[in-house]
Amino acid sequence: MKSILIPLCIVLVASEVVLSTISQNFFYKQSIFIIAGLALIFVFRNFDWRNALGNRSFIFGLYALVILFLVLVLFIGPPIRNVRSWLVLGPIGFQPAELAKLSLILLYAEYFSRRHLAVGRWKVILTSFAFFIVPAVLAALQPALGSAIVLFGIWFGFLLSSGLPRERIVIALLAFAVAGFFILNWGLYDYQRARVVHFFYPEKNLLGANYSVAQSKIAIGSAGFWGKGYAQGSQTQLGFLTEPSNDFILAALIEEWGIAAGLVVIGAFIALLLGILKTALLARRNFEKFVCVGAAIVFGVQFLLNSGSTLGLVPVVGLPFPFLSYGGSSILTSFFLLAIIGAIRKS
Repeated sequence: MKSILIPLCIVLVASEVVLSTISQNFFYKQSIFIIAGLALIFVFRNFDWRNALGNRSFIFGLYALVILFLVLVLFIGPPIRNVRSWLVLGPIGFQPAELAKLSLILLYAEYFSRRHLAVGRWKVILTSFAFFIVPAVLAALQPALGSAIVLFGIWFGFLLSSGLPRERIVIALLAFAVAGFFILNWGLYDYQRARVVHFFYPEKNLLGANYSVAQSKIAIGSAGFWGKGYAQGSQTQLGFLTEPSNDFILAALIEEWGIAAGLVVIGAFIALLLGILKTALLARRNFEKFVCVGAAIVFGVQFLLNSGSTLGLVPVVGLPFPFLSYGGSSILTSFFLLAIIGAIRKS
C-alpha cells in the first residue's frame, strides 16, 4: 500500500499548498475532504467490503439510483454558470456525474468478470454500451461533457482490458469517429464547439474561447524551473488564470513552485497509477482486478485531459486533476475507489 499512499500524499500536499494561496475557504474544506477520505481508506481496510460492494443487487441498485439522480439534477439542480450538475439534498450538495463513474466501474467489474471470455460477442458489447450510454447522455445534457468522455473511457477501457478482438476495436473506433463528427457539428453547445474549433487555432480569439489556455501557458511559461514563490504567481493571484483551484490548478502550482514541482506531482501521480495497476496484478478475483483497472482508467483519463488542456494539448473539457483539484464530490469518490483498492491490496 506504500506504493499508493506515498505518491498520494505528495499530490495531496501540493493541493493544499496551492489552495492555501487561492482561498482559505477552499483550503479548509479540502482539508476536511482529505481527512474524510483517509478515514475511508482506514475503515475499508478493517471490514469485508465484498459482502456489500461485491453484491450484484447492490451494484445494480446503486446504478439505478445514480440514473435517478442524473435525471433529477436536470430538473431540480440549481443552475451554476448555466450548468445543472449539482444536486442539493438539505445541507448536502454533490455531483451525480461523479457517482456515475464509481457506479459504472463497479457495474462493469461485475459484468465483465463474468463475461470477459465472451467479450467479442456483439450481445456483450451492445449490453455494456447500453450501461454506458444512459448516464453519459444524461451527463452531457447538464452539460458535463468531460464526465461523459470519462464514462466513455471507462466503457472502452473495460472492453480493451477484457480482450476485445482487434476487428471489433477497429469497428468501434470507426463508429465513434462517425458519431464524433455528428456530435461536433450538431450535438454540442456553442461554447463547447468553440473550444474544439479554436483549439486548432491557439493564436486566435485569445480573449474568448482560447483565453483560459492562453493564461495557463503564460503562467507556466513565466514560472521557470523553481517558480515565482509562495503566493507570488501574478496570473494566479491577480485573477487572470481561470479556475486555478480546479481545471487549471496544475498551472497555478507550476507558476508559484516551478516546473520542478509540476514534474514531481506528475511523477507522483504516475507512480500512484502504477501502484493501482500492481494491485490489479496481485488481486485474486476477476472482480477485484477489474475494479483496480477501472480506477486506473478513471484517474488516468482525467489526468491526461486535465493536464493536456492545461498545456494546450487537448481542448478544455472541465475535468479535475484527481486528488489535486478542489472539489468534495470528486475527491471523495476518488478516495472511495482507493479505499476499495486498499482493501484488495490487504487481502
